[in-house]
Amino acid sequence: MKILLFCSLLVMFGACTHPVQQISIDRKALVNRNNPQFSAFDSLASLSVGNGEFAFTVDITGLQTFPDAYKKGVPLGTQSQWGWHSFANMDGYRHEETLSEYDFGRGHKELYAVQSQEDKRQKNASDWFRANPHRLHLGVIGFEWGDEAAISDITRISQTLNLWEGEILSRFTWKGNEFNVRTVCHPAQDMISAHIDSHLHTGIKFHFPYPTGIHTDNACDWDANDKHSTEVLKQDTQSAVLKRTLDFTVYYVELKWEGKALLKEKEKNYFVLLPQEDAFSFSCAFTANEPDQLAVLPDFFEVESLAKNHWVNFWEEGAAVDFSHCTDPRAKELERRVVLSQYLLAIQCAGSTPPQETGLTYNSWFGKYHLEMIWWHQAWQPLWGHSELLSHTLEWYKTVEPIAREVARRQGFDGIRWMKMTDPSGVEAPSSVGSFLIWQQPHFIYLAELLYRSNPDKKVIEKYNYLVQETAKFMYAFATYDELGVRFILKGAIPAQETLNASTTINPPFELSYWYFAMQIAQIWRERAGEKRNLEWDELIDKLSPLAYNEDGLYLAAENAIDTYKDIRFTSDHMAVLGAVGILPMNKLIREDYMKNTLQWIWDNWNWGKTWGWDYPMTAMNATRLGEPEKAVEALLMNKRTNTYLPNGHNYQDPRLRVYLPGNGGLLTAIALMCAGWDGCEIENPGFPKNGKWNVMWEGLSPMP
Repeated sequence: MKILLFCSLLVMFGACTHPVQQISIDRKALVNRNNPQFSAFDSLASLSVGNGEFAFTVDITGLQTFPDAYKKGVPLGTQSQWGWHSFANMDGYRHEETLSEYDFGRGHKELYAVQSQEDKRQKNASDWFRANPHRLHLGVIGFEWGDEAAISDITRISQTLNLWEGEILSRFTWKGNEFNVRTVCHPAQDMISAHIDSHLHTGIKFHFPYPTGIHTDNACDWDANDKHSTEVLKQDTQSAVLKRTLDFTVYYVELKWEGKALLKEKEKNYFVLLPQEDAFSFSCAFTANEPDQLAVLPDFFEVESLAKNHWVNFWEEGAAVDFSHCTDPRAKELERRVVLSQYLLAIQCAGSTPPQETGLTYNSWFGKYHLEMIWWHQAWQPLWGHSELLSHTLEWYKTVEPIAREVARRQGFDGIRWMKMTDPSGVEAPSSVGSFLIWQQPHFIYLAELLYRSNPDKKVIEKYNYLVQETAKFMYAFATYDELGVRFILKGAIPAQETLNASTTINPPFELSYWYFAMQIAQIWRERAGEKRNLEWDELIDKLSPLAYNEDGLYLAAENAIDTYKDIRFTSDHMAVLGAVGILPMNKLIREDYMKNTLQWIWDNWNWGKTWGWDYPMTAMNATRLGEPEKAVEALLMNKRTNTYLPNGHNYQDPRLRVYLPGNGGLLTAIALMCAGWDGCEIENPGFPKNGKWNVMWEGLSPMP
């Protein structure tokens, strides 16, 4: 009897952590059957190569020949994590001038960086710090066919992104001339290489723009040649170094080519490389530091080989999910989204700084990144066996810790308060919404925990524990003790559902659940580090307010938002209440039956036209944890504009945000939960219906907390 019981428990535990594998996954076949392939021009179907630090997006020619044709689609960007620029601060604005004083009843004044509409100088200062620095488009590289050339001249198009090897293959005809182009990115340098077969010997243009500093655009001002310069610093018969100067910003462009070619300056900031052979290849690297010597770049074939090895390792070493044995007709599209999202996030959201929401494709919010989005961009990485990608990014937090500590200090709190919208410097961009958000705070603790779970080594604790503890110090200080109610409350913040106000919002549900989860994890980290639990933090965990609900057993958008289900302001934007269970595990602050009621009401009544790309995976994660797998699948594939996935895999939102990578990252995190479950889960593939149509095979995924 004991032996039978032991065997039963062993089988049950196995169901929590490993799929029943009947057929091994052919990873190369899985990836290659989802290669994007195009035979016609589509401004939303540009393709990219990259390495996490740098990305290069091309049109149907395999280069950036027609950037204007893609300007309102998915633009042809050349962007890096280091490439930033600031306009001159002619009026001497200081960041302190963006600060305004608030009193949220915590016994002290709090200073927030906001967009003032009353004081003209403060408004101008906040506008300057929002727009500066902004991310650069480093340069357009394309075929030189003259100003009269049109994309309609391109015929017989055949373009494929070989995901397995990280190479774009472009075949086409231009005015009767055949072209065969191969494009790759160096896996460890900000460098692209291309090989071109053509009898036409078309020139390659290197055209450099001035930045626009606009909120959302391709970052190219072509009418400001007098404001920047490009000079040939070094040159020989096979290579050259160009120096770019934009105000106080300087960077360098290295060129190397195989075969005979001449580099000529067509006009200011515009160079053309003229090949004299049918088979021609070149490499182009961008760097913030002046190269020591010429001709040190690898040639195309070396870069191609390095790229292939890099991508084969990426696909083989990480997790894999195979939907080919499913009979549900939706499975094929879900697999396509999953495979393409892995590629896009690896090239755009795996660098030394957090990613912007449009990655390294084009600028949104001036090219800056939002720290409340890092979870959506990168939480999937340790769950899918790529913890090194997340670890690489989290190093940045150490560099900006002094600034985050100053944010907390000027608001009267202990510890460190992570900024919302920022850039590599860590300076907080003023915002009348972002400066009041708090849900980016526990992200660091959650992400550090995922790294530890993927590699439970003491070195991980030593590496991140200090920032985990300092983050938790702020979280404890931010909570207010309500003596009358004998409880801790959260107030004076705009929640993830940004339609609520900081001055009136009390106890938003997702933030309450996140505080409960993260403070517990912080205590566990203290114990792992050999430290005693913080008794004050235990009191907070014990007395944190439960989620507020109405007479119908539906959770409210905030404790004081009694009209949650009557006022469209509360049923638009993110349905953040679902994040309280889904992103996070069930906890004592929440009743499962009330959360199920809430999910059903949202499913039937939410203003889905006002949602964002990550709302669908959030809904799927909530449905998965609540035992609603059909809803989980339907949420991921719901036919809504902001849940659109373009042929190149990008999550489309609207004409402004044609790229939205938090949606892609959320999808991968949701799939990890739907396959591998969570701590204590006893169901195989808990996020997929048990109707015989979803035989989802997977390898290498880790369960969520």
